[in-house]
Amino acid sequence: MGKLFEAVANVFRIPDLRKRVLFTFGLLAVYRLGSYIPTPGIDTARWLDFMKSTQGSIFGLFDLFAGGNIRRLSVFALGIMPYITASIILQLLTVVVPTLEKLQKEGELGRRKITQWTRYLTVGLGIAQSFGIAIGLQGMTDNIVVHPGLGFILLTILSLTTGTAFIMWLGEQITERGIGNGMSLIIFTGIVVGIPNAINNIYVNVFVTKEWNIFELALILVMMVAVVAFIVLVEMGERRIPVQYAKRVIGRRVMGGQSTHMPLKVNAGGVIPVIFASSILAFPQTIANTTFAKNSAWLTSILNAIKYSEPLYMLLFVALIIFFCFFYVSIIFNPNEAADNMRKYGGFIPGIRPGRSTSDYMNTILTRITFVGAIYLSILCLIPSIMISGIHLQHLPLVGGFIDAHFPRFLLEGLNVQFYFGGTSLLIVVGVAMDTINQVEAQLIMRHYEGFTPRAGRIRGRRSSV
Repeated sequence: MGKLFEAVANVFRIPDLRKRVLFTFGLLAVYRLGSYIPTPGIDTARWLDFMKSTQGSIFGLFDLFAGGNIRRLSVFALGIMPYITASIILQLLTVVVPTLEKLQKEGELGRRKITQWTRYLTVGLGIAQSFGIAIGLQGMTDNIVVHPGLGFILLTILSLTTGTAFIMWLGEQITERGIGNGMSLIIFTGIVVGIPNAINNIYVNVFVTKEWNIFELALILVMMVAVVAFIVLVEMGERRIPVQYAKRVIGRRVMGGQSTHMPLKVNAGGVIPVIFASSILAFPQTIANTTFAKNSAWLTSILNAIKYSEPLYMLLFVALIIFFCFFYVSIIFNPNEAADNMRKYGGFIPGIRPGRSTSDYMNTILTRITFVGAIYLSILCLIPSIMISGIHLQHLPLVGGFIDAHFPRFLLEGLNVQFYFGGTSLLIVVGVAMDTINQVEAQLIMRHYEGFTPRAGRIRGRRSSV
């Protein structure tokens, strides 16, 4: 602990690092202040009632990344989601559009051009989403809109799109002049601000209402620590493929001859597969709240079978996570291209022939560790979900009665943990914290200060969440 406090003190002893840290905190504070500016023309009390009635829908997923702004319907209600969506779209298009692929290989100039296009696409998505929100709010029967009409639609588009553009600007400023990835830190801030309220809920459940006993509280705390440790362990994990470079004579210099390795991350896809899977499974819950679905008996029965915590929901969730892990990794890493680049610079894997054999070897390793990463993400998302609301195995046909009679209630109904303990949120929080600490530690070591961890246990960088 003494070394930790010393490292924190060193952060504020270095003028440049101190400015970066304070600048980051300042812009995050501006973001939180803007989260309480309501969208004009909305009856906030009725909107809160509507949000309570739609828990578990896609609104809840978007509200997670918007830091509670959708629940308050502030000018930051769209949050950073349009930017994330735009970034993912352009990343996927890079594989199929030759122009984007060429720009990506042009270095810093190409990346700046892609970033500029990402900004334009973000604004376009913000306009489209805010228009849809305005139309949807006017169409509700709860009289959420005070004065509906064209003026409300235009004002909503202007407010929400400007809010998204401002958040995007804040994130870019933090990345450029602060510490850490700005977009990731904005999402991180939106999640961790709910921790004090969650701790208060735990206190109320244990000592006031006494819904939980000491054993259940201890179980929750142990699981929290275990899941966080599990995330850190896997996020730092990588498969190192040994690479040997042959000696080459260039002019009068002898180049190469050294041994190195190619690191392949266990969870190369980050949180993206979980976001995709959650988004797809959240749409049915959103449809279930419509009048059409409520008036259809067969559609209601289907939607009830894939509700949150139902066995079919869990099965589909795991299947979608595994699918998107392989899909996303196949986009961001091309074994054929990696093998060609290795051969071009005189590199080879010991015992493996260059070319097609090297590509097949890397593809085999990548498939195995991607499957491990997919199982890791599935476990990470299922364990907190089961703790929060259980898994309703008693709803299974034929065996449901036996399970209901003999299985423990905390497994079937959960512990009703009112805590930001979902797999997606934990993965983002822990991952962003690791990235930020790694950057601060690099700055300290560069200036000959001791970092947060001993040399033998340096935190290795990981891919950003955004």
